[in-house]
Amino acid sequence: MTSELEIAVADSVPHLSARRRKKAPPPSGPCHNCGAELQGHFCHVCGQNADTHKRSIRHLIWEAIETTFELDGRLFRTVPALFFRPGALARDYIDGRIVRHVPPFRTFLVALLIFIFAAEHATHEQTLAQQRQKAAHEALIATPQGRANEVVRIRTEAAKDLAEELKGYATDRADSLKDPDEKPAKVQASYDRHVKNAQTHYAKALARADRVAQGLPAEVEVDASFELAGKRGSTQAGWFKPGLKKAIANQDYYWTVVFSWAQRLAVILLPIVGLSLALVYRRRKDVFLYDHLLVAMNLLSFTFLTNAAGLMLPGAAMPYWFGLVAIWTPINLFQTLRGAYGSSILGAILKTLIVWTATVFWSLVLLTCLLLLAIAKV
Repeated sequence: MTSELEIAVADSVPHLSARRRKKAPPPSGPCHNCGAELQGHFCHVCGQNADTHKRSIRHLIWEAIETTFELDGRLFRTVPALFFRPGALARDYIDGRIVRHVPPFRTFLVALLIFIFAAEHATHEQTLAQQRQKAAHEALIATPQGRANEVVRIRTEAAKDLAEELKGYATDRADSLKDPDEKPAKVQASYDRHVKNAQTHYAKALARADRVAQGLPAEVEVDASFELAGKRGSTQAGWFKPGLKKAIANQDYYWTVVFSWAQRLAVILLPIVGLSLALVYRRRKDVFLYDHLLVAMNLLSFTFLTNAAGLMLPGAAMPYWFGLVAIWTPINLFQTLRGAYGSSILGAILKTLIVWTATVFWSLVLLTCLLLLAIAKV
C-alpha cells in the first residue's frame, strides 16, 4: 500500500503547479501526428504538442526535470482557498468548476502522504532525542559522582512517593470510617493492603538504588525460562503484554508498522466524514453523496496539511501550533458548510458540532485500533 500510494502521489505531483513558461510564437505548418494545419502550440484536432522536439541535450535534461516537477497555476489558487476560502472552493467543486483547481482527490492523496512523512520525521526525531537522553544518563551514572547523585535522587523520590501514598490512604481510611455503611474491618483490611503495596514499591526503589550504587543495571532482567514458564501457566497476558514489551524495546520498528497501516486507515476517514455530511444534509435533495465526498476531501486535506506543518516545527513551538489548529479546524469546517451548502449561521454551527464530534470520535477509534494493531503485528 505504501508503494502504491507513493506512486499515485508521484503521478499527481506534476499536475499540482508549474513554472510559468515564456510564450513563444505559435508554430505553423502541418501537425506531425495527424497532418492538420497548426493554429497554436497544440494541435486543435489530435491535441499533440506542436513542438518539433529538436533540442539540445541541455534542453532535454531540463525538460526531464521540469516535467517531473511540473506545476501549473491551479496550485496557487487551490491551496490558499483550502485554508482561507474553503466554502468557495467546495462550492466550485460541487458546481463543476473543477478545471481552475487541483482535483480534490489528488490534493487529498498528496496531503495524506505529506502528513505521513511529517509524522515519520517527528517520530524519528523523538526517538533520536530519547536515545541521546538515555546515552547521556548512562554516561552520567558511569562516574562515581554521577552514581551517587542518581542514588540520592531515587531514594528521595521513593521516600516522597511513599509518604504521599500513606497520607492519602490514611485520609481515605478516616473518611470511610465516618460512613456508617462501611464495615471497620473491611476498611482496615483495604488500608493494610494498600500500605503493603506502597511499601513493596518503596522496597523495589531502594533495591534499584542499591544496584545503581554498585554499578549494576537499575532494572533486573527477567530470566527467559521463568517468563516462558509463566506464559505456559497462565494465558491472562494474551497477546497485548508481550506485544507491548516488544514495542517498547523496538520503538523504531513499532512506529514503522504504525505508519505502514496509517495510510490505510486514514483513507477510512473519507467515507466517515462524507457520511457525516450526508447525515446532517439528508434533506438536501440537490446534493449527492459524491458532492459530500468532494467536501470531505477538502476538509481532510486541510487537516492533514495543518497537522503536517505542526509536526515539522521545533518541539517548543508544537503546542502553540496545535492549539491554533484545534481552533482553526472547526472554523474551517464552519466556513466550508456555510459556503458549500449555503447553511445559515445557526444551522452551520449546529452541523459543525455534529460533524466535528463524529469525526473526532471515529478518529480516536481508528487511532486506538491502529496502535493496538501495530502492537499485535510487532
